[in-house]
Amino acid sequence: MSNFDRDKWLQWAKRNWVWLAGAAAVAGYMTLSGTDDDYQGATLDNPYGVTYNDMLERAKHRDIQGVAVIDQTVLGADNRGRYYVSSIPSGRKVEADFSALNTKVTPLPGLSAAAKNSGGGSGSAFGSFLGIAILATMIGGIVMMMRQQGANGARPNMGAGSFKGRKYMPGDIKVRFDDVAGIDEAKQELREVVDFLRSPGKYTRLGGKMPSGLLMVGPPGTGKTLTAKAIAGEAGVPFLQTSGSEFVEMYVGVGAKRVRELFETAKSSAPCIVFIDEIDAVGKARGGGGLSGSNDEREQTLNQILVEMDGFAKNSGIVVVAATNRADVLDAALKRPGRFDRQVHIGLPDIRGREAILRVHSSKILAGPDVDLAIVAQGTPGFSGADLANLCNEAALMAAREDKAFVTMVDFENAKDKIMMGPEKKSFVMSPQDKEMTAYHEAGHAVIGAYYHRQKLHDIPHKATIVPRGGALGLVLSLPEKDQTTIKKIELESRMVMAMGGRAAERIVYGEDFVSTGAGGDIQQASKIARAMVKNYGMSELGSVDFSENSGSLQPSLSQDMHDKIEATVQKMVKDAEYKAYGLLTGELNPQWELMTQSLLKLETLNRQQIQMVMDMRDPAQIAPLAGVFDIEAAGNDNDAPMPAQEAAQDAVVIGPEQYDRSGVPHIGRGNARADDYHVSEDDGSDAPPDVPRNDL
Repeated sequence: MSNFDRDKWLQWAKRNWVWLAGAAAVAGYMTLSGTDDDYQGATLDNPYGVTYNDMLERAKHRDIQGVAVIDQTVLGADNRGRYYVSSIPSGRKVEADFSALNTKVTPLPGLSAAAKNSGGGSGSAFGSFLGIAILATMIGGIVMMMRQQGANGARPNMGAGSFKGRKYMPGDIKVRFDDVAGIDEAKQELREVVDFLRSPGKYTRLGGKMPSGLLMVGPPGTGKTLTAKAIAGEAGVPFLQTSGSEFVEMYVGVGAKRVRELFETAKSSAPCIVFIDEIDAVGKARGGGGLSGSNDEREQTLNQILVEMDGFAKNSGIVVVAATNRADVLDAALKRPGRFDRQVHIGLPDIRGREAILRVHSSKILAGPDVDLAIVAQGTPGFSGADLANLCNEAALMAAREDKAFVTMVDFENAKDKIMMGPEKKSFVMSPQDKEMTAYHEAGHAVIGAYYHRQKLHDIPHKATIVPRGGALGLVLSLPEKDQTTIKKIELESRMVMAMGGRAAERIVYGEDFVSTGAGGDIQQASKIARAMVKNYGMSELGSVDFSENSGSLQPSLSQDMHDKIEATVQKMVKDAEYKAYGLLTGELNPQWELMTQSLLKLETLNRQQIQMVMDMRDPAQIAPLAGVFDIEAAGNDNDAPMPAQEAAQDAVVIGPEQYDRSGVPHIGRGNARADDYHVSEDDGSDAPPDVPRNDL
């Protein structure tokens, strides 16, 4: 055995000596206590000592043919000439016990002094001694482990202090900056890190030094981990990857030791990159304020990270990169200059970033000639890089399911619908009453959304459907035509009116007593917008005051009187939005609303072009269902410019308003409503448009 192997095994034996000692004690006990073969020397002059219960058990199994009693001792003999002796416990009647087992009890006056003096057991006494020795060894080992754990924070027998991360050598990392798209500004910042790792002298000759820590902040799925790998791949240095949760243990001191071992490994591999994912798991602010309490183990681990990061030798060549989507909860000492002194924000990609990401992922699938990634990018606002990768994969799976030669634009559209709205429930059959109510409800959303879109106050309704998807019986999907960073007050109010359009439609058709639970998600969305306008944005009669509350504080920051005023203002704003929707559907939008309802009942799904045709009182059935799906204007174009599908629909039949009852009282299903027929959905979000970043209030 080599010296290396011998040292390794010696270290292992040193760590696990307690278990080795216990195993040896057990083996010794088994050897000395013996089996049936060890009873060969159990003669009359030297019988084997057993317990009284053991003697009864042997008699029960016919191992003892007869017993003899003398004083307080019972002697038994088996059919192989071996003798056993045991003391008689007080209160036991030997003759009755053994007679019940059909074992003969006879006097034996010739019992030797050796047998009499054995009294039940030299063997059992020795076994008891060994048992006590084993128990003492185990207890001593546990005490020593606990003392050693308190001394250095490790459990040597279980290897709790060992480094749990993964180490990649330069050849193992194939990711480059070209594989990371949509974050051009962040990549420019990170190229300095790569240049420093390649040529540190370029910076040190002028007295500069590279930041010792980079903190990447951004929503989930934006490519923080992939970006860290790209840094290591471009620089051609080792890459040590771990996560904040791998430092957290219930034993105080374990996490701190793992941090030390991580940085010892990094120093031996320098220049290298240390990447800590989800660092908020261990880097939360210390002090135990609010409701969180204190955690000694986490705080000790954080303290060790702070010491290691601020204790680097000059020009050590170690760059620590961490990622989190909760930078606000990190300890201030962790973010100060000298540690994580540079923050790189990696946010959701804009339309050009989404197109670049789609090009990266679509290169891995067989896309058809009709696939326009610019159109797909515009139809996926709020998608992260991970979402777009999933979109490409879902489109490929759908094309393969239909045995297509390549992935088409229709597959991308269907995959987007599945991701944003859920899969179609093709086996679910709605009753005619449910289908009718869902059509009126969604038509109310669609016409109001299209009405405000023409006034440039709302996103364009991209699709309206009464086909059940996910947990919804129907929905209207609105998508922005361009990226927007700020929202005006009048735009927020139009969103509330559009959200309440479904409930207003139900009130008009079926009356107050027969409205459904399907508007639950709409009410939540409208209330959320109104509450944000009042508490965060100062867009109410209460003035430009910030009424937001600290969720981590035990003491409310608002008085009960002010809280009541805020809730009353929110209630008034939501009611006003519903009244506005009611007025539009019974007034100028009534013809379009009825045509939209009947079109949904006939076609079940209307795309954005068909919705616009309904607003012009044209029959949407005159064009193919997918004719207007992909006619999305490029960002920055004139919104009033005609789209290709509009030219194809110029010959569509115009339906005159005189064909509809303008009183606001539709004819379908009126007077036959029952409460049981209109429990549309228990999903509160059944017909609420999905959130996109600009809707996240």
